[in-house]
Amino acid sequence: MLVPSVQEIALKLSALCWDKRRQADFAPHAADGLLPGRVVGEHRTHHQVAIEGPEVSATLAGRLRNAAAQVTDLPGVGDFVALRPSAGDGHSTIEAVLPRTSALVRKASSEQRPQLIAANVDIVFVVMALDGDFNPARLERYLTLIKAGGARPVVIANKTDKAPDAKAKVAALADIAIDCPIHAMSARAPGAAEVLHQYCDAATTVALIGSSGAGKSTLTNLLLERAAQKTGDVRGHDDRGRHTTTHRQMFVLPRGGAIMDTPGMRGLEVWTGEESTEPDVSVIDELALSCRFRNCGHSTEPGCAVRAAVERGEVAPELVARHAAKRAAAVPRWAR
Repeated sequence: MLVPSVQEIALKLSALCWDKRRQADFAPHAADGLLPGRVVGEHRTHHQVAIEGPEVSATLAGRLRNAAAQVTDLPGVGDFVALRPSAGDGHSTIEAVLPRTSALVRKASSEQRPQLIAANVDIVFVVMALDGDFNPARLERYLTLIKAGGARPVVIANKTDKAPDAKAKVAALADIAIDCPIHAMSARAPGAAEVLHQYCDAATTVALIGSSGAGKSTLTNLLLERAAQKTGDVRGHDDRGRHTTTHRQMFVLPRGGAIMDTPGMRGLEVWTGEESTEPDVSVIDELALSCRFRNCGHSTEPGCAVRAAVERGEVAPELVARHAAKRAAAVPRWAR
């Protein structure tokens, strides 16, 4: 395999915000024959890493996994890494994670541990739907997470066309997002993304967060100027969205810089660094809002959002069982 020079890779990675600071951070690894890269996708068994030429699939080096004090020390989407290229048809290996400039970390929905949402993000578009899924309290949690992680939030009040009281709802969001830019729009309207281009340049990484159906993937496609992400309609009876984005994915913007789309988050809880002995089962209630049936038992019913989250590895089966036991215990004995 022809291994490109570090200089050639640096030119390629400049499209993903590689700069002199990253080059300096990587310098100690160059002598070991490693290559710089940026994680652009994350899956259960491997990571997608952008280097010179086509993206490569990479697994974690054993020593990197063993040296991690907690799971957020391991690479996530947005991380710049030192990569050992594959000698054949196998996976390349991520040997080290370069220092981060920001990290969005929440409490994992199914476990008492932190979960890395995105790394090295400069600006976060918080997409808030103004339709039936409107939830100002959720915005407060998003802003706390973003500011704690070292990124800059920008609020996108989406679906103005679906909310007759859009003006009042935007005002409610503005009361929470003090000193934070807020833009009201309909993502499906012509030219909707134009106002967002001011936040995107060759040196900036932008991420989008919000609940399912808020319009993150639609906005991602608008900024990319192509249909890179799957989008879907919300349910008619309650305006709840279904998970069309199932994993974090980063793209190069045509006008420069990088953008990251993320799966929907309703049950967001900010990680405080303190462990609790009682698992938080509220995420099951949040997911259940997207189930096809309101009285879904999360066992054999079709269109179950909870079971789908378990299959994607986002929620542990044990948490679903604990939630079911807690719900059963709350039912009066006479009603059982």
